[in-house]
Amino acid sequence: MSDNQQSKAEKHKKKSQKLKEKVDASIDKAQIERGIVLVITGNGKGKSTAGFGTVTRTVGHGLKAAVAQFIKGTWECGERTLLESQGVPFSIMKTGFTWDTQDREGDIAAAKIVWEDCKKYLADSELHLVLLDELTYMLSFDYLNKQEVLDAIANRPENQSVIITGRGAIKELRELADTVSEIKDIKHAYTAGIKARKGIDW
Repeated sequence: MSDNQQSKAEKHKKKSQKLKEKVDASIDKAQIERGIVLVITGNGKGKSTAGFGTVTRTVGHGLKAAVAQFIKGTWECGERTLLESQGVPFSIMKTGFTWDTQDREGDIAAAKIVWEDCKKYLADSELHLVLLDELTYMLSFDYLNKQEVLDAIANRPENQSVIITGRGAIKELRELADTVSEIKDIKHAYTAGIKARKGIDW
């Protein structure tokens, strides 16, 4: 090894050691054991995909999860097909996108039916994770009582985690959350005229 290579190797080792010490300190500091609220919002693609990925992770560990799907529900859903076969309960609004239905009262009625199931999920201490897919719209459109939803999430069993997906998460939901991730839309195949693809988009 040349002197230059040895110098680079030593610098890399020192830098990595400092990073390790910083990471280890952060891990040591995080000692609270409880479920968390994760909000995945923003205009980019992948919010529901991230939520379903975490549900799959939960099930893979032999833990229980439940899913509620707002807005969507008329399309075939690969995640639902897989997870229902593993015993994951789903509650689905089934009305499709609100811009397709153009029926506010019908959408509100359908949302309230799903919300009744959500309240049961959020009170079930056996559920390690509850995914509330596209719930953000139900709050921003005033389809559900905002305070009732926030209270149900806040008062869930201590060890239960909740993931909420959808664009435009309201301020109160962001404040309630332990983790908020915003997915940014940089480029999307759809805007280039490419059709949504089975196994990729649904």
